[in-house]
Amino acid sequence: MADFLLELRCEEIPARMQPKAKEDLARLFGEALAKAGLQAEAIEAFATPRRLALIAKGLPVATTAVSEETKGPKVGAPPQALEGFLRKVGLAAEQLVERDGVYFAVVEKPGRETAEVLAEAVPAIIRAFPWPKSMRWGAASLTTESLRWVRPLSGIIALLDGEVVPFEVDGIASGRTTMGHRFHHSGPVEIADAATYVETLRAAHVIVHFSERCRLIREGAEKVAAEAGLTLVADEGLVIENAGLTEWPVPLLGRFDEAFLDVPPEVIQLTARVNQKYFVCEDAQGRLANAFVCTANIDPIDASVVVDGNRKVLAARLSDARFFWEQDQKTPLAVHAEKLARITFHEKLGTVADKVERVAKLARWLCEEGIVAGDPALAEQAARLCKADLVTEMVGEFPELQGLMGGYYAAKEGLPQEVSDAIRDHYKPVGQGDDVPTAPVTVAVSLADKLDTLRSFFAIDEKPTGSKDPFALRRAALGIIRIITENGLRMGVAEGDLLDFFADRLKVQQREAGVRHDLIDAVFALGGEDDLVRLLARVHALQAFVTTEDGTNLLAGYKRAANILKKEGFAATEGAQTLSYTPEPAEKALIDALDAAAPRAAEAVEAERFADAMAALATLRAPIDRFFEEVTVNAEEAEKRSSRLALLGRFRDAVHRVADFSRIEG
Repeated sequence: MADFLLELRCEEIPARMQPKAKEDLARLFGEALAKAGLQAEAIEAFATPRRLALIAKGLPVATTAVSEETKGPKVGAPPQALEGFLRKVGLAAEQLVERDGVYFAVVEKPGRETAEVLAEAVPAIIRAFPWPKSMRWGAASLTTESLRWVRPLSGIIALLDGEVVPFEVDGIASGRTTMGHRFHHSGPVEIADAATYVETLRAAHVIVHFSERCRLIREGAEKVAAEAGLTLVADEGLVIENAGLTEWPVPLLGRFDEAFLDVPPEVIQLTARVNQKYFVCEDAQGRLANAFVCTANIDPIDASVVVDGNRKVLAARLSDARFFWEQDQKTPLAVHAEKLARITFHEKLGTVADKVERVAKLARWLCEEGIVAGDPALAEQAARLCKADLVTEMVGEFPELQGLMGGYYAAKEGLPQEVSDAIRDHYKPVGQGDDVPTAPVTVAVSLADKLDTLRSFFAIDEKPTGSKDPFALRRAALGIIRIITENGLRMGVAEGDLLDFFADRLKVQQREAGVRHDLIDAVFALGGEDDLVRLLARVHALQAFVTTEDGTNLLAGYKRAANILKKEGFAATEGAQTLSYTPEPAEKALIDALDAAAPRAAEAVEAERFADAMAALATLRAPIDRFFEEVTVNAEEAEKRSSRLALLGRFRDAVHRVADFSRIEG
């Protein structure tokens, strides 16, 4: 068995492309091996800013001889079919094998050296590599036939058990030479074999394991912050990004002018993160400190020089942010909001100002109707200002801060806290882990904004299709569901197509809470239910019931009754029937049970005591079981047959008062 090393060295690969590039290299290499009849015991890929590499362990030294068989046309098929098959397989008619009236082409393929397979496969992988963006370079780039790579390719290592696998790609010959760290190592680095690759490059100040670079950044940043008496603000995304920017990461702590702390902390953190890839720190009181952690790609002799350079760049960025902060406050939010009339929300739905007008009216209505226990005037005021920060300088620079900056500006302007809080949080909840608003004015504005978005886009038939949801309507629906259910708001959310859409989103949202989707279907199927709080209370009671022995057996009895009624085409039945014959004891027991349970269940449902409704249904379990054991439904006498079908209809209808049991699985 042999080990193979492949390294493709080039100029800086964008950090965001490296994780996928590793996966693609391993996948394409594995597919190429399989096509040749080879398989490695293990394949590991690596990526740094300047190289993409792979080690395949346990490769056979050669492929085995194989016999490839291709099925052809039937014996006696038209001559054209046979001629086409012969051209495809490159054989003469007398070389075909006949088996069970069908022609087969059997080609014996001799074994090949693994090095020969690799010499063909690797150049093909390089030329077909699926970079999201690639380039051509040099004189060869004048033709579209030239090599495309993410950045100019400058070197290739290909070693099978320490021996070079010879091939050439676009004038670059494979070998065993690479380059170490751009600053910490001069001259070429020779790699002996796959086993020594990682440590040889480590000696040249290159850490090829992405996970190791992440660990060094994570632990190093925490360490330098702790040494300064601070706590690093964890940011795993920033760890990953810095690992993609460095081959020898060294976290360093620096300080910026305390005067910048007058700017909101979110602005400082975003400025440091987005523009400079820096971490920020907090002091012992949990407040943002005037400190940052940058990740150098060198181990500097004098760290202060590197830190000072980074501090100056950050200071320039923070100066811009402070300028935006101060300029935006010179204009009241209400004046900013006037500019929303210039921004199109959607060509069929008008401007952002038009949307704000709809949201303001809806937010006020929610409070006036008592659905949300907030002040109607404050809710309307907050709604009219909630989008005003979209036209500010700060949000223009950092769109991620929309809402948040409006809240800050409202507070600086001296508006009521309920208004500033509602502006700040009206986009919430944004994702599954985001907080749900609970302050009444905020709830009114957030709910109104999302309801307007959903109703407006559904009105113009812009609904999500498949995986496409350009207006984030699924997220809006989930937000509405969480706001309503977690605040216990009693309101109808929708009707028609929109109600079906809510049902689908509710299943997604409740699945994570352990609620079965079929039970949600069973309640929605009753129709007329758009109060999510009441609906979920019924669903939860139903789930608790169907998992009991009574619930399981009643469901079985229901399905049996429903199947009989469906087969007989029997419609719904209301009320008790007068019998002209003496019912059998089991029949009479079911009649009596229904007379008692049906009104109890209906009354409990009306009063929203759903557990009591389930308890009433549970009393039907024994009578329905006994009925099917002792009573012949399809009696020969027409009157008995009709009466017993009607009795099963009453049973089915009583159950349907609570849920459509036909939708329940099991």
